Amino acid sequence: MNWKVAALYYFVSLDDLPRLQAETKAMCEKHGICGTLLLAPEGINGTIAGRPDGLDAIMEYLDDTFQVNQGEVKYSEASEKPFIRMKVRLKKEIVTLRAPEADPSKNVGTYVEPKDWNNLVNDPEMIMIDTRNIYETKIGMFENAVDPNTNSFTEFKDYVSKNLDPQKNKKVAMYCTGGIRCEKASSYMLAQGFEEVYHLKGGILKYLETIPADESTWKGSCFVFDKRVAVEHGLKESEHKLCYGCREPLEPEDLRSDAFELGVSCPHCIDALDEDRAERLRMRQRQIDAGHIEIAADA
Repeated sequence: MNWKVAALYYFVSLDDLPRLQAETKAMCEKHGICGTLLLAPEGINGTIAGRPDGLDAIMEYLDDTFQVNQGEVKYSEASEKPFIRMKVRLKKEIVTLRAPEADPSKNVGTYVEPKDWNNLVNDPEMIMIDTRNIYETKIGMFENAVDPNTNSFTEFKDYVSKNLDPQKNKKVAMYCTGGIRCEKASSYMLAQGFEEVYHLKGGILKYLETIPADESTWKGSCFVFDKRVAVEHGLKESEHKLCYGCREPLEPEDLRSDAFELGVSCPHCIDALDEDRAERLRMRQRQIDAGHIEIAADA
């Protein structure tokens, strides 16, 4: 039986976080759920998985407790258990930008449904920005999108200040994996004086789920933060694998490279790999092969 996966987030004011953390962890364990949920004063964010009945039960609890169905929830399937364990973590932010002026619960850009996205970004005055990190954008992007080449979401602020101007860039459209980063980014940009700001509702995942491949302007695969590594149209698992030496997503040709060694190296990291670290990674891989430890894809 396949695993049912739910990617979710909702910006909602929360308090008494330690109590919510303990209660949520207990409910997830009761229903056999794995994955990660982040709780912060600004809301809830995470990806979880379970057998269909168990996931349906925990989603009912999460909606009763956090009203997650008022936010963004996307369902998909995985052929194997996507996460090793269940974690419920307390954070300062559910998506880290370190910009207090960005408050999606009060001010956010215009949501654009996937069916309307292609027409929106065809506007010659529109600049389309991918708010994800470079290890994500390298395996897939929308046609004609701008890649800010960020290593973390907190760098997005520097990209905006150095490359965008509210007086020149009148129309801005943004997207990300599931919608949470571009929702917060749109709130930040409105606070910086940008007036016409749009973002893809439900993110790339909702677009790939609902838009047929022959009508799509998406090229490549969408990186996801679980053992599937990446998905394609229809949210089908792609052929990408993950290098557990450097955490880079790998194309099928990377796996055929002489630089690839399972659990140790790939073409992206072999030049920076010293022998001491390589041996430690080989030892870890031997433990994995022997079944003594598992790989945490959600680390």
